[in-house]
Amino acid sequence: MFDLDAYLSRIGHRAGAPGLAALAALQRAQMAAIPFENTDPFLGRLPDLAPDALWRKLVLDRRGGYCLELNALFGAGLAALGYTAQPILGRVRMGAPVGGPRAHLAWLVRLDGEDYLADTGFGGPGPDQPLRLHRSERVETALGAFRLRPEPGSGEWVLERETDSGWFALYGFDRQPPARGEIEAANRICALSDRSPFPANLMLFRIADGARAGLMNLRLTQGDGTRRIEGYEDFRQVLTRTFALPDAPDQMRALWDRLVTLPEPAEA
Repeated sequence: MFDLDAYLSRIGHRAGAPGLAALAALQRAQMAAIPFENTDPFLGRLPDLAPDALWRKLVLDRRGGYCLELNALFGAGLAALGYTAQPILGRVRMGAPVGGPRAHLAWLVRLDGEDYLADTGFGGPGPDQPLRLHRSERVETALGAFRLRPEPGSGEWVLERETDSGWFALYGFDRQPPARGEIEAANRICALSDRSPFPANLMLFRIADGARAGLMNLRLTQGDGTRRIEGYEDFRQVLTRTFALPDAPDQMRALWDRLVTLPEPAEA
């Protein structure tokens, strides 16, 4: 059973009555408290999406997860707080003109007759507040400018982030609610497919106080600065301090031992 008080305590939040400001505050609170992390797929494990397993991992054990875990917990919180919401599965683009498989879980939340995309699980590039499904409306946030663009050819709404080079497509989605089996299939694709980045790379993101932090294997980015992780102790402190993960020695050592076997990235 979902324990709303325990969930709100986990994310350090006092929820207000359902509304846009309250939804935005809830989304930011979860993203600050529970990081995006793919440690299970990176170590060859398929994340368990059963509600009791998610509760144990994200709330009781105070770990993070990737989109299918983070947004499953967020959806349970939305329901407990009285929001009207439906899940969607998006196709990640990351700049490509078309997306991949329907594998990114997020939510459409209905407020005052309009739909808002609310997503706690896209990691670093995504927004930390809901976005209204409105024709290419530019929304300025602390993390940059975003918009949702309707794309007639694909029938999708495309989430885009404004960059110096123009609008950059993050993912597209339609309004078709996924079946449970589709979500389970998406989990297997993300965690086990050799075309997925998650089994081959350690990826962590956290958004707190309007700032991003990201770890890609041994490369840490905070704000405009990037540096390489230097040794196990540095790695442990980054995971516990920057990404708010528990100090679990066996898990940390297993991650480190896998990381140091990865090939060095090619020089740009």
